[in-house]
Amino acid sequence: MAGRKGKPIVAVVGRPNVGKSTLFNALAGEKIAIVKDTPGITRDRIYADIQWLDNSFTLIDTGGIEPDSKDIILSQMRNQAQIAMDTADVILFLVDVRQGLVDADSKVADMLRRSKKPVVLVVNKVDSYDKYMTDVYEFYNLGMGEPIPISAANRLGIGDMLDIVVSHFPKEDMEAEEDDRPRIAIIGKPNVGKSSLINKLLGENRLIVSDIAGTTRDAIDTPVVHDGKEYVFIDTAGLRRKNKVKEDLEHYMIIRTVSAVERADVVVLVIDATEGVTEQDAKIAGIAHDRGKGMIIAVNKWDAIEKNDKTIYEFNKKIENTLSFMQYAQMVYISALTGQRLPKLFTTIDTVIENCAMRVGTGVLNEIMTEAVAMQQPPSDKGKRLRLYYITQVGVKPPTFVIFVNDKELMHFSYTRYIENQIRNAFGFQGTSLKFIIRERKENS
Repeated sequence: MAGRKGKPIVAVVGRPNVGKSTLFNALAGEKIAIVKDTPGITRDRIYADIQWLDNSFTLIDTGGIEPDSKDIILSQMRNQAQIAMDTADVILFLVDVRQGLVDADSKVADMLRRSKKPVVLVVNKVDSYDKYMTDVYEFYNLGMGEPIPISAANRLGIGDMLDIVVSHFPKEDMEAEEDDRPRIAIIGKPNVGKSSLINKLLGENRLIVSDIAGTTRDAIDTPVVHDGKEYVFIDTAGLRRKNKVKEDLEHYMIIRTVSAVERADVVVLVIDATEGVTEQDAKIAGIAHDRGKGMIIAVNKWDAIEKNDKTIYEFNKKIENTLSFMQYAQMVYISALTGQRLPKLFTTIDTVIENCAMRVGTGVLNEIMTEAVAMQQPPSDKGKRLRLYYITQVGVKPPTFVIFVNDKELMHFSYTRYIENQIRNAFGFQGTSLKFIIRERKENS
């Protein structure tokens, strides 16, 4: 996994009713299903960003299981295990002390052991150590090392479990110096032309991945050289699931997208021009937006569209409406089939990478803010007016700013957006989201 960037990914695998969603809620807080700042999109509880001590990681749920029969549970668990092995750095295998060790657990444990990925075996529903510890020991028989007893519902043992999970994360410092090539994730719905795009960039059919189980995600990182500069493309088309269960496929796609976006500097969302932009595109785009990545929208199959002088304008309008939360994204109209405008894609990637890492001096920022405040008075409430004291940039990727004000409550979302627009008018920042942190400073300080 040389040069892997982004937060580590921890995937949860387990049978129905062992308490996966209870554990999810215990780790992520209750309100994880709805992502703020992304209007119009609510997201299933598939992934959550977790902070533990100095570590942050993404927790993913590998999928629900319909408990029809023992055979179906086993085949769906194998699917889950496969998704976890493809995408995760650490696998959290959840079992239930009350149900005891069952056959499906042993079969899945065999698969996970062969994966060579670190697996943490967690025994849930242990709400009394005295009462259940002898039952916990039974899980040593899975051959996965020491079982960790927890009670997700009562928040017992979770700290010990997380200590063990984070101990398996790749060490950052060794990673950092190995690889500074820009990493670009190609994301989008199935069949919009993601693989054709990478094949065209490569000039060969390199991405045709066989259906062999256990093909790792690292095999899908593809280096491409353009104008003497090397880029790494991360493809999410990757493995086709053999089963054609629709929910499973969408779930799998979202997990693959999260894991690719996590490791990328820039994300290219491929949209099919013949289909137009859809809610599913918005859902996928939201993942990159939430993570503050550089963003390019590539409209593929543009050569297949009947055009008049308004076509591109109308298409842009539709995209702006459906993806209203990412107006900053850069648009490119391409054809993966003919290679039309692919050089433009590379120049856009270079620009976006620069913008994600751009820093603006504090003096200039404060001039822009003072001018903005003079042009449009800050909001007031019950006779109290918002005052903006000071702005400074505190981070990049995405560019992050802190604004000091007299009262956070008065800093409405719309006024923050107004300040953002003034900064964008001055510096562009095309292709990257901007993040604003509002801090309060009392009048007399």
